[in-house]
Amino acid sequence: MKLIFEKSSPGRRGGAPPAYDVPKAVVPEELRRAEPPRLPELAEPELVRHFTELSTRNFGIDTGFYPLGSCTMKYNPRVNERLVMLPGFRDLHPYQDQDAAQGALELMWRLQEALIEVSGLHACSLQPAAGSQGELTGLMLMRAYFADRGEGDQRDTIVTADTAHGTNPASVTMAGYKLAKVRTDARGNVDVAHLRELVDERTAGLMLTNPSTLGLFDEHIEEIAAIFHEAGGLLYYDGANLNAVCGISRPGDMGFDIVHINLHKTFSQPHGGGGPGGGPIVVREKLQPFLPVPAVVRDGDRFRLDFDRPKSIGKVRGFTGPFGVFVRSYAYIRSYGPRLREMSEVAVLNANYVLARLKEEYDLPFDRLCMHEFVLSARRLKREHGISALDVAKRLMDYGFHPPTIYFPLIVAEALMVEPTETEAKETLDAFCDAMLAIAREAADNPELLRDAPHGRPVQRLDEVRAAKRAIVKYGFEAHDDAAAGDETGGRQLEAQKGA
Repeated sequence: MKLIFEKSSPGRRGGAPPAYDVPKAVVPEELRRAEPPRLPELAEPELVRHFTELSTRNFGIDTGFYPLGSCTMKYNPRVNERLVMLPGFRDLHPYQDQDAAQGALELMWRLQEALIEVSGLHACSLQPAAGSQGELTGLMLMRAYFADRGEGDQRDTIVTADTAHGTNPASVTMAGYKLAKVRTDARGNVDVAHLRELVDERTAGLMLTNPSTLGLFDEHIEEIAAIFHEAGGLLYYDGANLNAVCGISRPGDMGFDIVHINLHKTFSQPHGGGGPGGGPIVVREKLQPFLPVPAVVRDGDRFRLDFDRPKSIGKVRGFTGPFGVFVRSYAYIRSYGPRLREMSEVAVLNANYVLARLKEEYDLPFDRLCMHEFVLSARRLKREHGISALDVAKRLMDYGFHPPTIYFPLIVAEALMVEPTETEAKETLDAFCDAMLAIAREAADNPELLRDAPHGRPVQRLDEVRAAKRAIVKYGFEAHDDAAAGDETGGRQLEAQKGA
């Protein structure tokens, strides 16, 4: 496929903007271009065809199965998109007078109440714009809580699991805490004996997702909670895997004090493209005074924004959060109603069905029933046939499926992390399993086929080292030389990397 600049032909136009009867903008001399930008010149049909063809190369949940572990890539109902485009929601201005925004404020308040019920806690802030920001907000709440108790200097360490998402240790560092990492035991649980060695009077809290990124519900969660609470620490629940337990178990009942909820995972919101997510924070009553402002509150039949929270950590995002995400998530929750538990039950059922079909051909690091996702390993294929998890993922593309998450969690060699979600039909799951089983047979019979995969995609195997070190992010016209790398030596080095 040609680049749009390569399709350009001088003098072609797709149309012309209308002439406006307004004065031209005056651009200061020092900010003016010396010459016009070199933009592609195409007629409108060619332009439309170009971008339409590009769109067919995107892979998303609307085009195929997307079993990306720990990301919960579920189908997003189209009715939610219709609702978010209602003029009263779509055209609302952030500075709208509160009396003229009662519908929006009521929706936010009711969404908070639903999340409080799901989490088993007491108060909610919708402000954080993603799970990662929810993590940082939760740690800031911990810091404010301990400072208010006069323990701010004493409590300086956060414990995370060795299976944690990478954002956990990153958030710990950003919040100014020290990091301690607890090991996983032989059954895939937190190693309680090791945990006891780590927790003392300097421990501020634990960051944990349950079920873990191994797809396993921790069998010792009550004991873990007791260890921290007896030491005066707090428990933070990473809600990335909440899709496994909605209506079945609640983080608050497990002993957690702070929960972030990924609305774009559990409660419907398209992923990716740089678009908005949602990572609301739900907390135990003792942490409520520290939540971000403004808080959405109800006074009788009226809803308002409350800024009068003297112990608040302040704002973590402009205004009140990503409102369009709130509309979609609230609609999704209301569509399930009391049956929300079925969402998680089917997600767990789907995951265990796929696991049962695949576990004989791929290694299973922890032989237990899984929750909404599971982790296999390609280490036997690597040992016997030289086929890696990356080779399996690349070959899966030839069968029309998006690869699962690979090489995570880090404690599992050659990891393949699969999350089917509840929105996939059995026929789709069977087709995916058939492909994975066929790839295992190909690894034994024709390993070169896998090492050269994918075979039917526009882009084949990339030299990822070279792509990262010499990213080409703009068209260079006459200077568009892919061989140069600053000098001839650098070019040869990159070619050697590609050969390796």
